[in-house]
Amino acid sequence: MPKLKIGIVGCGAIGSSLAGVVVQEFSREAELCALFDVDSARAQGLSKALSGRANLAADNLKQLLRKSELIIEASSAKASWDIAKEALSAGKDVMIMSVGGIASRFAQLVTLAKNNRSKVYIPSGALCGIDGLKAAKAGRIKRITLTTTKNPGSFEGVKYVEARGINLKKIKRDIVLFSGRAGEAVRYFPQNINVAAVLSLAGIGVNKTRVRIIASPKVTRNIHEVRVESVAGNITTRTENVLHPDNPKTSYLAVLSAMAMLRQILDPVRIGT
Repeated sequence: MPKLKIGIVGCGAIGSSLAGVVVQEFSREAELCALFDVDSARAQGLSKALSGRANLAADNLKQLLRKSELIIEASSAKASWDIAKEALSAGKDVMIMSVGGIASRFAQLVTLAKNNRSKVYIPSGALCGIDGLKAAKAGRIKRITLTTTKNPGSFEGVKYVEARGINLKKIKRDIVLFSGRAGEAVRYFPQNINVAAVLSLAGIGVNKTRVRIIASPKVTRNIHEVRVESVAGNITTRTENVLHPDNPKTSYLAVLSAMAMLRQILDPVRIGT
């Protein structure tokens, strides 16, 4: 049986972790055939680390698309829509990690995938309970709320926070940085709140899902609490995520979630909703 040819766009912490997994754990079913990053040296360095040569590093996105069947986007919310659009237009399947970048264009994404007979995979990321949410949606969901709590250091460089004159280093108690719709949370915190995008797309949309974002000096983990109220019952989950060792703005579970989804793609049997 031919191996699935995988190309990864973005060679930062998440992309590097997934590249290593493909090479070390999925080599029987899949082949890492291309890497691309706007920082070409980073792609070449990762290629050498994995294969001893720089031959996996693509010169541009189009070159990567020609070599790959499944593209894993692991770049940024700013770039994820363009990458997904190019991949789907080329008739390729795509797994999206920077979900915040495609949330507002999800309908276009679905149309592109249908027209090109391609598939889009969106891992659960740093969130638990998506299986129950999807089941509840088959009935009727009344309300969904997400409360995300992170250490103030996780919000360094967020323009929304800077514009409000909040000095993250001087926070001594819990402060609500944001309270509102998921669509706004995704726009204002694109690198911190992919979970809001995933939750919204799996549930009742970015305009109906409510989000609170809290900066807490007491926590060292990224905490996501979800409350789903539906005709089938109420679902409450709390996920306390260990930070990714190479990128404190993301959770280690996000990488493991992508690994699990890749395993689902490769395995003939799927368990769970």
